[in-house]
Amino acid sequence: MNEQIILSVQNLTMHFGGLVAVGDMSFDLQKGDLLSIIGPNGAGKTTLFNLLTGQLQPTSGEVVFRGEDISALAPQERAQIGFGRTFQISKTLTSLTALENAMVGAFLHRRSLAEASEYAMEILDMVGLAHRADVKAGILTLSERRRLEIARALALDCSVLLLDEVMAGLNQKEVESVIELVRKLHADGLTVLVIEHNLKVVRAFENRVIVMDFGQLIADGTPEEVLSDPDVMEAYLGRKSA
Repeated sequence: MNEQIILSVQNLTMHFGGLVAVGDMSFDLQKGDLLSIIGPNGAGKTTLFNLLTGQLQPTSGEVVFRGEDISALAPQERAQIGFGRTFQISKTLTSLTALENAMVGAFLHRRSLAEASEYAMEILDMVGLAHRADVKAGILTLSERRRLEIARALALDCSVLLLDEVMAGLNQKEVESVIELVRKLHADGLTVLVIEHNLKVVRAFENRVIVMDFGQLIADGTPEEVLSDPDVMEAYLGRKSA
């Protein structure tokens, strides 16, 4: 196996009764890649994330991480080996402070309170929330909660970061700020997968894009290549478009 390939999805399939939510998906991801995953609502993007992070077990196919089949591992086991993710709906612990939320992830690899607190503060500073460390998550703004979700994932010491519509509901200025954060994390060597609906965001990343429709991979390439693909245009617009 190519040592640069950190994650390999091989014929991954997920059935819910007669519905094929993900069908025979295959792609490789090299260490340090930034991959955008796009597609219309119901295309299977979040189901794919759930398969990658262990919230779901596939009907068939494999998820291979660093050359090892991890398809049977539970979410906490995948977190232990390097997976961190955010969710469409915020999973922050609203009664805890931003710092305490980040510490939850930090405790995965740091056993002392002092070590976990120190590392969590470093992560909050990285995502621009150090000044809000003592504020309860429940009263943070939406933009701040999105950043806190990222911080909680990063605090796991993840090597693969999966962001599920992390910019949903943000205004243009907030979106641009998160784009810059993701770019910085990617530039620092983190492998990042992003589910995104905003095609301007996809273009801004200027990296590889895969497109899903009805659980199938229908395009894989640069933003320019996939966004000019007639099949992609049909998936988004419901008709063939030149």
